[in-house]
Amino acid sequence: MSQTPVDSAAGPTATARPVDPDTRRPHDARRTDGRRPHPGLVLAVLATSVFLSALDAFVVNVALTPIGEGVGETSLSKLSWILNGYAIVYAALLVPAGRLVDRYGHKSGFLLGLGVFTAASLGAALSGDLWVLVAFRFLQAAGAAVLTPASLGLVLTTAPPAKVTRYVQIWAASGSLAAAAGPVVGGLLVQLSWQWIFVLNLPIGIVALVAAVRLLPAGQHGTDTRLPDLLGGALLVVAIGALALGLVQAPEWGWGAGATIGSFVTSAAALVLCLVRSARHAVPVLDLDLLRDRVFAWANLATLLFYTAFGIQLLGITLWLQQVWHWSAIETGLGVAPGPAMVFAAASLGQRLARRVPVGVVAATGSGLVALGAAWMALNASTSPEYATAVLPGWLVAGVGVGLALPTMISSATSGLPEGRGATGSAVVTMAGQVGTVLGVSVLVVILAAAGPDDSPAHTFSLAWWISAAVMAASGLAALGLTPRRHPGTTGDDRSRRQPRYRSPS
Repeated sequence: MSQTPVDSAAGPTATARPVDPDTRRPHDARRTDGRRPHPGLVLAVLATSVFLSALDAFVVNVALTPIGEGVGETSLSKLSWILNGYAIVYAALLVPAGRLVDRYGHKSGFLLGLGVFTAASLGAALSGDLWVLVAFRFLQAAGAAVLTPASLGLVLTTAPPAKVTRYVQIWAASGSLAAAAGPVVGGLLVQLSWQWIFVLNLPIGIVALVAAVRLLPAGQHGTDTRLPDLLGGALLVVAIGALALGLVQAPEWGWGAGATIGSFVTSAAALVLCLVRSARHAVPVLDLDLLRDRVFAWANLATLLFYTAFGIQLLGITLWLQQVWHWSAIETGLGVAPGPAMVFAAASLGQRLARRVPVGVVAATGSGLVALGAAWMALNASTSPEYATAVLPGWLVAGVGVGLALPTMISSATSGLPEGRGATGSAVVTMAGQVGTVLGVSVLVVILAAAGPDDSPAHTFSLAWWISAAVMAASGLAALGLTPRRHPGTTGDDRSRRQPRYRSPS
């Protein structure tokens, strides 16, 4: 139930990516001193780094209002860039970063990514201005974009052959654990100061860096020396960023204002240029050929819609508790935590169901439950703080739905792609989720900004949750496309029932 770099987990729920371990493992994963690193210790370092980046996503969600108070900014349209800036940069850089760490080595990529993320956390903690903070969030996202594929690549190359699947599951579960702990941790830290949500990253990041230098094997560089399309990645940043800018500022600028129209035109032009480059570049940021796979195309649409709806729902409930019910940060953290806590157990249930039920049905059911949770909160929205009846039931149901839908969408997306394409495919699905998050946050900003002085908060937030429910229902319909068509001569849905393989998101 999250918006983390490991989505794939999801964030939140971090979901493991399908891959062929035998194609990713070096002949002998050793440290630079010639000794084999202990796989368990290596896994602990890598999982800790994933936990750190995933924790940051949820902590910032809960702390958005206190951050605004700290930097002297009350405009939600401007504060939303703390969330959107991170998601935009992460989405655009994930594929190029994965290619680069494959080329120059997973260990060097991991150290670089973790170092940038940790240093940017220090800069964020010292920021006294909103836009300086947003700039350091950009850097955090760049570090996470390098860190994520590098860490999973190291898991795959250092795990004992018989335990590759188990190690990837543990790596992914660290993201889910962070999603469950993040709201409470954020609430506790904000009691001291909002800066502490970033200061927390420093000791953990430094310890992980020192351990990584000592424990991680040097690894091997990839044989593919082609550089990824960095310009295409930059165009994607412009396309998503300009779209978000136009949406969140339109209520203030006016929908017909030149600046608003200019933002949308810039977004469209940058997207077209990005698509043109992707169609011609040898190592594109968007591999358009993958969309010829029907299941992959539906998975991307379902994931985009899912994150759009969930972006509205998650930030909406956080703002509702803090700004309407006037809960403290720690109360808000405790109120948000039960939903993410349901995700891990529900994801395990989803894996078992997928062996007996078409995967499209499992994912669609999950999306339906999240939509039901949003509808419950919309129907029961009241300025009276009745958490146990107005919020908790819907939020628990939504948490179960996230656990059923999101891992199923992401793992199914790449299960039928050609060998050597699954890693890129997994990254593209994660990118779609991050773009959805940007759209969801931006749509919520528009809804709240459009509320008139006579509109009650209950009516405004209820509208937001109804829109979230409708978009989530659309995600469920798209998720039905995850079930592969049966071809003549087959006896069952082989693609949806075979054991998943794991691929690095590069």
